[in-house]
Amino acid sequence: MSISVRPGRIQVNTVPFDPEFTAGAHNAVNVCLRIRPAERVCVITDQATLEIAAAIVAELDKVGSPYQAWILEEWAERPLRDLPAEISEDLATSQVSIFAVQAQSNELRSRIQMTDVVNRHKIRHAHMVNINRQIMLEGMRADFQGVDRLSQKVVELVRQASRIRATTAAGTDLTADLNPRYKWLKTSGIISPEKWGNLPGGEIFTTPGEVNGTFVIDGVVGDYLCAKFGSLKDNPLTIRMKGNRLTEAHSENGELESDFWSYTHTDENSDRVGEFAIGTNIGLKDLIGQILQDEKYPGVHIAFGNPYGAHTGADWDSTTHIDVVGRKFNIWVDDQQIMQEGKFLIDV
Repeated sequence: MSISVRPGRIQVNTVPFDPEFTAGAHNAVNVCLRIRPAERVCVITDQATLEIAAAIVAELDKVGSPYQAWILEEWAERPLRDLPAEISEDLATSQVSIFAVQAQSNELRSRIQMTDVVNRHKIRHAHMVNINRQIMLEGMRADFQGVDRLSQKVVELVRQASRIRATTAAGTDLTADLNPRYKWLKTSGIISPEKWGNLPGGEIFTTPGEVNGTFVIDGVVGDYLCAKFGSLKDNPLTIRMKGNRLTEAHSENGELESDFWSYTHTDENSDRVGEFAIGTNIGLKDLIGQILQDEKYPGVHIAFGNPYGAHTGADWDSTTHIDVVGRKFNIWVDDQQIMQEGKFLIDV
């Protein structure tokens, strides 16, 4: 089965694409999502990501799965305030969904609407926000079975822990006290109906009980600020947290400092640490300035705002969610060191 034809609209399966995308698209369809011929797939993309979407639907055509491909600009103006009803209705009837788009400012609301449908119907969902050529040729070519094995070992360890400490030579020194009522989730790239996942995958995460300390963000910040500021290696943002709230943010880049502070003060919980995560994609060799891939790089990342409470059990919420990533972590789980200078000390 192939895409339904809508007069005057682009048929994604007719768009030419770089054959270098095929390996990553194959991984997404056959390894990460394990799509079967009888399963219906909803593909959501945009004009900027058409070529990657075309590579993905080419793999769906090989599998023989029925699918509908949606291009956002054909259904609503960007930035997208709300998920169009037509797309939402199609999504709700699908067993699998793939969201491959470039993020624009103030679109988180529409993405939350989408993932609410995904959660409600237990759809196997691949979240590929800001996917690009480099990620298709790097992170999407990872051995996700190997990443899954490591992720399982790490998540089993942290589920028994009460505290995690993380430091870097750049000045990060933070402690996360864990709440035993909050679940740890594994999103290794092998996606199940229980939890949708980003692709490329490779992380474990929870909502922390409380985070305190300093984080020198010399990697990248998330959401639309990622595209605006890129890699922060040469001009980091230093933040401090007390009682799980952001208390300070400083950078020589005044615009970065201001934009980040504004984003994390959108609502009453936008400055609250909603996610504490450990990246487990050992196929990645360095940070590239793209949050979708960089948050999977081995190390610690945290996010302010929405705690994904439907999965972790957190009983609070936020309309925002922004990740921050650093480099070359040392990590201790209780008294056991599991990472040194960005290298896992755990055998797979």
